Amino acid sequence: MVFVNSRAVADRVPANSAADLDAERDVELVLAFLNTSDAETGTDVLDSADQWRAWSAGRGLGEAGDRGSARRVREAMRAAVSCDRSAPRPDADVITWPVPVVLQDGVPVLGGQDALGRVLAAAVHLVHTGHWNRIKICPAEDCLWAFYDRSRNKSRTWCSMRVCGNREKARSWRERHATAE
Repeated sequence: MVFVNSRAVADRVPANSAADLDAERDVELVLAFLNTSDAETGTDVLDSADQWRAWSAGRGLGEAGDRGSARRVREAMRAAVSCDRSAPRPDADVITWPVPVVLQDGVPVLGGQDALGRVLAAAVHLVHTGHWNRIKICPAEDCLWAFYDRSRNKSRTWCSMRVCGNREKARSWRERHATAE
């Protein structure tokens, strides 16, 4: 006969629910990191050490760390989720960064020693929970915003159908009708 402490079982959050909550937090962090470069405004948080430190501090990520490494990692990650396979790929196929495994209440989780390490830990968590393949880059040249595809069949293309998708459809319609005349 097995005895189970019912209070311990009742208080425990199901593992898959906890993973989903963590995944939402990780999605927010990874998207924020990928969107530190804004094509629409022509700004890049990683152009300035002060902005990179402020971005990291504003998210409670601790020390910002090396800005050049953050830029290389961001560009590699953006290229990996981009639907534009002709886009230039980063020079290095392998970028290494220390991401330690720590025990939180006896449960092993990925940690990070600096802001970039924490972003990478969040990204690894997304890969292992099946959420990574829903992160996409809007293909509109004047947007290129990273977004999370919440559609049921993972078919969303644009960050916003009302803005980028509508512009592309209007452009395509004009091109089709200009050549038809």
